[in-house]
Amino acid sequence: MGRTRPGDAGAKVLKAASTLFYRDGIHAVGVDTVAAEAGVTKAALYGNFGSKSRLVVAYLRERDRRWQEEIDRITAEHPDPRERVLAVFDAYEAWLSRDGYRGCAFLNATSEFPDPADPVREVVRHHKTALHGYLLAQLRRVEPERADALADELMLLLEGAAVTSVVAQSPQPFGTAKRLARTLTG
Repeated sequence: MGRTRPGDAGAKVLKAASTLFYRDGIHAVGVDTVAAEAGVTKAALYGNFGSKSRLVVAYLRERDRRWQEEIDRITAEHPDPRERVLAVFDAYEAWLSRDGYRGCAFLNATSEFPDPADPVREVVRHHKTALHGYLLAQLRRVEPERADALADELMLLLEGAAVTSVVAQSPQPFGTAKRLARTLTG
């Protein structure tokens, strides 16, 4: 095992955990496996994260940060709020169509952590609430009187497409959801 510079271990652990947790499931992956994949000791893993639970929270926060960057990048190409809303469907499709797609990491984490008070669930709530808030902010610019209901409906379309795409092993449900979203926001 190569030596790691101070500060490198945390990034290596987070990268390894991200791959393993998403691919295999959080509870299926032990800290020994994460440390081995990262090329660090368990002591380095615990020194950076303190516990597996904190590592899971860090993994989801990092995934949320990357998702926010993706949304910002894709929607920035569209000055019209309606088109920004529809671009979220494209972002979901692109994000979830990557190699090894196993669905929404946040929904997956929710199924593995059923206690609503668990810190993992708080990160999931934050992620989903932020997305809803983004949709709501855009819709208020074009449909202020219907914005709240539309944001709720679009979240259902996005989440339904995410789940259906896993079952179908196809990004096609996002196209269907986007067509419905276009009709709703038309």
